[in-house]
Amino acid sequence: MSAVVHAVLGSGPAGTALAEELARRGHVVRLVNRKGDGPGIEGVRRHAADVGTPEGARAATEGAAVVHHCVNVPYPQQVEVMPRVQEAVLGAVEESGARLVVLDTVYPYGETGGAVMTEDTPWRATSRKGRMRAALDERYLAAHREGRARVVLGRAADFVGPGVLNSALGGAVFPAALTGGEVLGLGDLGLPHSYTAIGDVAAGLATLGERPEGDGRVWHLPTAPAVSTREIHAMIERRTGRPLNVVVLDEPRPFGPFDEEFMAEYAEMFYQNTEPQIMDSTAFERAFGVRPTPLEETVDATVTWYERLLSRP
Repeated sequence: MSAVVHAVLGSGPAGTALAEELARRGHVVRLVNRKGDGPGIEGVRRHAADVGTPEGARAATEGAAVVHHCVNVPYPQQVEVMPRVQEAVLGAVEESGARLVVLDTVYPYGETGGAVMTEDTPWRATSRKGRMRAALDERYLAAHREGRARVVLGRAADFVGPGVLNSALGGAVFPAALTGGEVLGLGDLGLPHSYTAIGDVAAGLATLGERPEGDGRVWHLPTAPAVSTREIHAMIERRTGRPLNVVVLDEPRPFGPFDEEFMAEYAEMFYQNTEPQIMDSTAFERAFGVRPTPLEETVDATVTWYERLLSRP
């Protein structure tokens, strides 16, 4: 496969994993954040730009055939900042002709009453962040329909995996699971809840970046079948060989890395922990032949990553 320049905007867990995946696939990769900093990644060039401005977005995407939008910001800033990032990035690709792959969430669906979420599920968000995400997605798809840009969206459930810290299955779970501390549990732990492995996020977005026949629509990125959070806790216990000391929050309040400001913003999304959250990725799997990683494998890899993290001086 000939090398194609892929610009990855955002160097959080998803952007970093995607940059690594694209480099493994033989592409020329530019990984962009505001400072251009971060550990070296083989085959990846880091670049500094503020993609929330038109000038920064143009500089970040210059010469790229495919642009991957993996930018996210803290909860309290999302409603204000994410539309500004969209405007700048969408404007840049409209000018350059690059294809745009957007990492998206299930927020636009809103409360589903536990119904399985597919790409055909209606968008009925009532939360501020859900309505904001739905409005952004409508603009992306309109730009594609109107021929102003070539756009595809890949939606993921809650992240889990190596490098994932700020997640319901991240820094508030695995370190305490390894040290005997208090492990966070949100809402009803017996409900089925989809978690998307960060490696599957990367593989899914890379595939969308290589396969333009998928453009112009929303896809659910490869996600293992939903199980209860309690079952995932049992997987962690088997891997660590020790019982978890789980503290269950039945309403939002500060805990561990999630401070009062975060939890105040998260309150409107807490329904995700009081009804089943089941995301189905069958359409993607059939269209592109990409299967999700089994959850047991993801849990094992995540525990190993956190063991290394905690052992660092």
